[in-house]
Amino acid sequence: MSDRPRTPRPRVGLTVGDPAGIGPEVVSAALRALAADDVELRVYGDLEAVARAGGAVAPAQGQSFASARVEPGRPDPAAAAGIVEAVRAAARDCLVGELDAMATAPLSKEVIAAAGFHYPGHTELLEEIAGGRRAVMLLVGRGLRVALATIHCALREVPARLTRDGIASALEILDADLETRFRIRDPRIAVCGLNPHAGEGGRFGDEEARIIAPALADARARGIDARGPFSADSLFHRAVAGEFDAVLAMYHDQGLGPLKTHAFGQAVNVTLGLPLVRTSVDHGTAFDIAGQGKADAGSMVEAVRLAVELARNARAARGRE
Repeated sequence: MSDRPRTPRPRVGLTVGDPAGIGPEVVSAALRALAADDVELRVYGDLEAVARAGGAVAPAQGQSFASARVEPGRPDPAAAAGIVEAVRAAARDCLVGELDAMATAPLSKEVIAAAGFHYPGHTELLEEIAGGRRAVMLLVGRGLRVALATIHCALREVPARLTRDGIASALEILDADLETRFRIRDPRIAVCGLNPHAGEGGRFGDEEARIIAPALADARARGIDARGPFSADSLFHRAVAGEFDAVLAMYHDQGLGPLKTHAFGQAVNVTLGLPLVRTSVDHGTAFDIAGQGKADAGSMVEAVRLAVELARNARAARGRE
């Protein structure tokens, strides 16, 4: 018999998201699918909605946050307070060590905005909870990893939001978490240009020469293997083929369109740069199919399993410090 101490079971908090969407269904299905996994799950949110979707949540495994009872497919801003507070509670439990990680089901940005919450999404809410630290969104699926330099904003705002320091900072966060949480030594990071053909030498825009290339030079001076800027229309094929460990895209759809085409239903959203491990599904609330038994819980299951892996890797990295 080994004398080595038994590693504690990882504790992952699941937030239900908007109870009028498919969150209760994918959380319920994930509880069943993960029953045999070596993980302790705790559910935060509208527990009655999860129960109606067929999920059994024991009192010790759940914290109820429900500010309004809603029906599937009928979103109500009155539910927003409970939705947001569930995320806050799970994040706080991660920060104080009660949880090792959290995995989130989708919320509706429109619903929480209608209730007066200013967060464009989970990422910005988690940045606030973590004391204003910058987060970087990364999606992972079928061997492809794509991070974003800008997240939730109008496309017309993207050029003004891109800065040399901001891109260099995103590369630093991405590089550090690829090493510690994904256990990739000396990660190779490819960076997209903003414009078609990465600007074509200035013919289609100067952001590549004026902002992106200097940011890459700053990152390389810090020991980061950052390459580019490359034309986005061919870069993702190269990344899928294994030439790079991750891609940094300049805006939301530039990066997530290829990622979701490559791995929809299997992809996981990961928040980097914060002192907590958070993963999420790669889809939205899907109000149009909520309560109809059509929801696919594959991304939720993968989100929990990746959260466990990242939490273990982060713990091991701390042990080596």
